[in-house]
Amino acid sequence: MNITFRQLQVFAEVARSGSMARAAEALHLTPPAVSMQVKELEGQVGLPLFDRQGRTVALSTAGEYFLVHARRLLAALKEADDAMARLKRIERGRLTIGMVSTAKYFVPHLLARFNEEHPGIEVKLRLANNRDQLVALMSAGDVDLAIMGRAPRELAARAEPFAAHPHAFVAPPGHPLLGLPHAPADLLTRHPFIVREVGSGTRSAMEQYFAEHRIAPQIAMELPSNETIKQAVIAGMGLSFLSLHTIGLELRTGMLAVLDVVGTPVVRTWNVVHQSARVLSPAAEAFRYFLIERGEAFLNGPESAFAPAGAGTAGLAVKAAQPAPTAAP
Repeated sequence: MNITFRQLQVFAEVARSGSMARAAEALHLTPPAVSMQVKELEGQVGLPLFDRQGRTVALSTAGEYFLVHARRLLAALKEADDAMARLKRIERGRLTIGMVSTAKYFVPHLLARFNEEHPGIEVKLRLANNRDQLVALMSAGDVDLAIMGRAPRELAARAEPFAAHPHAFVAPPGHPLLGLPHAPADLLTRHPFIVREVGSGTRSAMEQYFAEHRIAPQIAMELPSNETIKQAVIAGMGLSFLSLHTIGLELRTGMLAVLDVVGTPVVRTWNVVHQSARVLSPAAEAFRYFLIERGEAFLNGPESAFAPAGAGTAGLAVKAAQPAPTAAP
């Protein structure tokens, strides 16, 4: 088969987006050009790679198999490009960063500072709704680096902590539990909870807290969005357990308050993660180093906009331990 890497890139993007038009927009091509590349590729393969249904397309059985090989070839090309860049020792090129939804509150601010020091690097962000989706992006080789809480055990990866990540129970102003110092954990069971979906790192941290205290919450609602959860708590529909890095604005404006509950804040860590077998490009190495050196001060330092004064001693000044990097089996 006389297949070009451009055809593979177009095929992979159409498979990802499920639309010729959206793929054309992402690749800065016209829809007819995308359609032509796909038809030429199908001619080379000798099988239809997509099932067309109006304006949408879905992978055929042959397309699903071929996508596995296409991703491998594109990943090999990316690694070759990164290797050549390392030899040139230049900090240029593209960097794709994946992140869980909770990280979207601070990653763009970090990237703005990084871009000031490394203007030659073009950064693309891939937002995953939760940890499981981000692990899938890593496994497919769609991101160079990932920013997440719990390090993945589903694939061989190197995870390095760069900042403390505190979580706490939050309530609307005037909630009866706000007047209680060091409230026992079992008091939480008297109130309904609005929680993140299964697969979320925040949900995992909450469930671990309740398991350690041998209590079960009243789950009134399960939502896949921090923003929607915050609005529901503000409206008085229940309590929640959230990352304090997501509620700085609400604490400052008095729209939410942090409960003083025994055993909180629950302090985890933010990690920068990449596949162990993957050779990082100079651009990825530069951002990795930037996070490890600057991430803690940026997120949890006394001058940080992400360290809400309203949280009191709720742990935002707690520094993350910096253990030696580990590879998840």
